[in-house]
Amino acid sequence: MKKQAGKKILAFTLSSVIMLTALTACSGQTPENSPSSTDRQGSQAASQNNAPKETVTLNFWHHYSAQSPENETLTKVLIPKFEEENPGYKINATSYEWAKLHDKILVSANAHTLPDVARLDIAWVPEFQKLNILVPVDQEMSDYSQYSGSLLENAMSTAKIGGNYYALALNTNTKILFYNKNALKEAGVPVPKTMEDFAAAAKKLSGKNSGGQQVWGCTEPALAGWNVLPYIWSMGGEITNSDYTKASGYLNGSKTVKAVRMLADLYKNKALTGFNSGDIPMTDGFGTGRYAMLLEGPWKISELKGAYPAFSYGTADVPAGEGGSHSVLGGEDIGMFSSANKEGAWKFMKFMTGEFAQEEMAKCGLIPVNKAALESATVKEASFAPFLDAIQSAKARPPVAKWTEIDNQLTTAVTAIVKDGADAQKTLDSLAPQVDELLK
Repeated sequence: MKKQAGKKILAFTLSSVIMLTALTACSGQTPENSPSSTDRQGSQAASQNNAPKETVTLNFWHHYSAQSPENETLTKVLIPKFEEENPGYKINATSYEWAKLHDKILVSANAHTLPDVARLDIAWVPEFQKLNILVPVDQEMSDYSQYSGSLLENAMSTAKIGGNYYALALNTNTKILFYNKNALKEAGVPVPKTMEDFAAAAKKLSGKNSGGQQVWGCTEPALAGWNVLPYIWSMGGEITNSDYTKASGYLNGSKTVKAVRMLADLYKNKALTGFNSGDIPMTDGFGTGRYAMLLEGPWKISELKGAYPAFSYGTADVPAGEGGSHSVLGGEDIGMFSSANKEGAWKFMKFMTGEFAQEEMAKCGLIPVNKAALESATVKEASFAPFLDAIQSAKARPPVAKWTEIDNQLTTAVTAIVKDGADAQKTLDSLAPQVDELLK
């Protein structure tokens, strides 16, 4: 999923009554390892020998927009390539809107009409796994361990529930710091490298501009996990323990409290805004000089290029704190359902996460998870190049089935602290045991 809460928040809380299985595929070879003509002939012969006796149609549900470059690449480049390389298999791909796909999977799980494979928002995987409809690919696919090493470890962490993996990482994204070059220069503010610097810069950059309009040092479009976790993690805080079984002592720990208090202090000093009804939308506020800094994903580059092509901005890593520099990991996984044709579904999952498919999708603006694809010229020259380093240290939100409910409660608590002046320690002390219950 590309955006949540400020591009990435789950807008609903469906109960864990049904679960989803998605699948993803891999394939592709680096040029230096390209097979010889003899090798290709042998590979094609082997593929012919392993092909099903009758044509097998694999149903693939996804949320690439029907009119998008991603969907065009899927239907005109990737699927024909897969079918050519895997005779006997046909792909029937169906596009749904993001929220409709989630609902469609839940309904179809109940009706036993799930597809073979699906592109899943990373936040859905724990929910669907709890419904027992996803295949633990590390347990059931014999070559899983050989293949999984080709994908980014932190992206693969989004598919790990308990001790097993229920999908393959498909594409990823994260957020970095965008800043108004002219605003920082005029204020004599260096690009902030630490959270302390960031808070000081946000305050110094705030106030009235020459036209008498209010300017804010930074903006966040929401106060959900997608928005506040980079500050919490970078300042050394956590939401839960490492195995996601306990929030008490972490969600209300001193470092988490300190991070939320920093945001509340910025809001109190009119250095942070964006999450109130009627606030200037992020892109417009940044492009017109009303917001000086923000944390955002690679989509912001294309948005600014389209709406404010002359606007001068720079990018940098999330400012570091006691915990280092950690942004939040977004993206999608590809998973296989328990009712799938598992052999064909696994082939398609590996193909879609292989170097060829990953590089083709990178041309459409999706950041690959395949390590070889990440090293390609196509990826390194793309507009999301500034995000590649940040992805290495980005962290995924807790992969728990009730994350949506936890996130909603976290949003409510942080909003009360930041906007309404509620005591941070007492509020998070009250929230932590409630989250403990949701983690059971």
